[in-house]
Amino acid sequence: MREMDRVARIAAEWARERPDLDVAPQAVFGRLHRLAARLTEELSAVYRRHGLSEADFDVLATLRRAGEPFERSAGELADWTMVTTGGMSKRLDRLERDGLVTRRPSVQDGRARVVSLTQRGREVIDAAFTDHIANEHRLLELVGPRDRRALERILREWLAHFE
Repeated sequence: MREMDRVARIAAEWARERPDLDVAPQAVFGRLHRLAARLTEELSAVYRRHGLSEADFDVLATLRRAGEPFERSAGELADWTMVTTGGMSKRLDRLERDGLVTRRPSVQDGRARVVSLTQRGREVIDAAFTDHIANEHRLLELVGPRDRRALERILREWLAHFE
């Protein structure tokens, strides 16, 4: 018999201690939680090799996929990255200091700022994204092709309930 993983052992202990509750959801949520933490670490290792945090990567990637001229308003960046405008300002300060982005007043609204990738920022995100995609392929190869397609479908449908 296959040895129980940590999540199964935790669920078994709860089932023993609280037989009045159906603890079956822990089999999914416990593993999702543990897997998310491990995957985040695996992804973040690639960002660090490029001198970026996960947050830096997110901002630069959002600008890069905007297409020429690789810019968005600070508000759009906050929306795309699900960060408060205050949190975005701190990220942008750091990225600007590192020469990866520039900020300028918007011609439509002088109070708003437009954030643009610098040439160096584009080079950094292009190299980081190339390595990121290779890393994601490596991580997904741990799951068979049929299961990958099923997992993508299941996650898409489940997430749709929240978005």
